[in-house]
Amino acid sequence: MDQKNYVPDEVVFKTKPQIALDLIDHAKTNGIAVMAWTADELYGRDGAFLDGLDERKEAYVIEIPPDAHVWLTKPKVLKKPPNNSHVRPKQYPRLRKRERQPREVRNLATYSPMFRKQTPQQYRIKDSHRGSEVWEIRWATCWRKTHTDNLVSTQCTLVVSRNVLTDETKYFLSNRVPGRDGWSLRKLLRVAFGRWPVEDCFRETKEELGLDHFECRGWRCIHRHLFVTILSQLFCARVRQQITPSEDVLSGELLTMEQVRRVANVVVGSMSFPPRTRQRLYQEESARQNYHARRNAQASKSHRKTRQKRLAELGIDPEKIKSVPPKPPPS
Repeated sequence: MDQKNYVPDEVVFKTKPQIALDLIDHAKTNGIAVMAWTADELYGRDGAFLDGLDERKEAYVIEIPPDAHVWLTKPKVLKKPPNNSHVRPKQYPRLRKRERQPREVRNLATYSPMFRKQTPQQYRIKDSHRGSEVWEIRWATCWRKTHTDNLVSTQCTLVVSRNVLTDETKYFLSNRVPGRDGWSLRKLLRVAFGRWPVEDCFRETKEELGLDHFECRGWRCIHRHLFVTILSQLFCARVRQQITPSEDVLSGELLTMEQVRRVANVVVGSMSFPPRTRQRLYQEESARQNYHARRNAQASKSHRKTRQKRLAELGIDPEKIKSVPPKPPPS
């Protein structure tokens, strides 16, 4: 193999959270500022990653696993030993011995009086093609154990959310508290549940554009494949944005990125064909796209009707509860 294809000597192994912190530093160096960062459980279970965000004074609302540990009351940290103590000073700072150990968030949500006495608040989290998603929300302030000399983090917010239809439960941790510095519970939820567009981008690149089909070993080859995939996705997304007649799936005119990719394949694949053959292929593909657009509209209508019925059986009207998505600007 060409020496140029080997991993450069200056590149060392790093975990995903470590790479993420490097990317955040790079983004900040380029003048990019964000309201808050969000990530999945892999990053939420990494205490060093959360410490890194705190050190950079970056706001975050990150999903954490059910077995993550926090305190609901701030534990006391002893900075130096008492005068009559025989403990060596180098073992300080340390947590006071009689402090309770942090508890798993799933147990706190089930057994803690702070959560059990709460009346869950119902929020319309988002409106998808399948209809409105409603989650029950409970929250409390908490503290987590750090890997720094402080041992205990600043005050955080633990959010426990449950999908009213599927009973799925998610836990989120944020270093921002509702009612302070312009933050509200609705704002925290907007960040917490805002990861879906990112996940959808990865799904598109893997299923439609071949991101997961690379079969190469060279350092440059892998990066070249990644760049081409990202550019292909950007091209398809930009074309879709420019030519789609409507963004409403119920109109039967919404084009998906997948449909645009199919059209691009037909156009590129028929360039060398005679004009009459190209025209026939274009007409066939146009009819196929119209069919899928109508089918998607009908499927969305059916899904919304079913979900609305299930919510009504629970006595929930999505239009009359709190909404996380911002209201559209007045026309």
